[in-house]
Amino acid sequence: MTDPLTPQLQASDQLWVLISSALVLFMTPGLALFYGGMVKAKNVLSTLTHSFFCIGLISVIWVSIGYSLCFAPGNAVIGNLDYLFLHGVGSQVGPYSAQVSHLSFMIFQLMFAIITPAIISGAFAERIKFKSYVIFTVLWTILVYAPICHWVWGEGGWLRQLGALDFAGGTVVHISSGVAGLAVALKLGARQENHQHRPHNLGLTILGAGMLWFGWFGFNAGSALAANHTATHAFVTTHFSASAGAMGWAIIEMIRSRKVSALGIASGAI
Repeated sequence: MTDPLTPQLQASDQLWVLISSALVLFMTPGLALFYGGMVKAKNVLSTLTHSFFCIGLISVIWVSIGYSLCFAPGNAVIGNLDYLFLHGVGSQVGPYSAQVSHLSFMIFQLMFAIITPAIISGAFAERIKFKSYVIFTVLWTILVYAPICHWVWGEGGWLRQLGALDFAGGTVVHISSGVAGLAVALKLGARQENHQHRPHNLGLTILGAGMLWFGWFGFNAGSALAANHTATHAFVTTHFSASAGAMGWAIIEMIRSRKVSALGIASGAI
């Protein structure tokens, strides 16, 4: 007889979280194309590599120490090493959801950790050596992303204890990457170019924006960690928000310059 007090894993919720994990991962090559289309032709491959390399690099960091620093019990600032190399992270119910396994939650959160430093790479596209990029990404993930993630989402995190709400990474992903990107841009300084820089292939940028739009449904709706009304609400809100952003930008461009640009539509949706 099943113990009614024991949380039961739900197959539908497990499936949705795993599908959402794949959707969020799909956003990273989408981001690579989004950025890659806006740089000079000679820098396309390096820009694509910045985003794509994060998949392997952050995955190794995550499985070894990153997940533990973010989500293991610790103090108000950082997690301890209980989950080092995913020790104790298996098919049992996890500490953050009664519907999905700990392992499912871990892999879903990995996809957030992958795309966050990839977002930052847009701030230094064309202007950083690959070795420097790797060192920056490793240090930033461990020293910046992990503590912020624990503050907001981790057990005992000080912002979580204050009641901070972050349903799908507004603080952990977007504010952290945005501030980091701004800091890097200020450090590198203005571009020294005598001519106006033009994107070399906006077709790639449009394709990347479409992939990001598709991936958002996993990013946002998947954050419900269940196939329920909250997921549906996030799914619907995500689509109409992106649609309104794209149309809003297009209307402003039409008013200001009498024409609508492909980059403007993509930027508005993003």
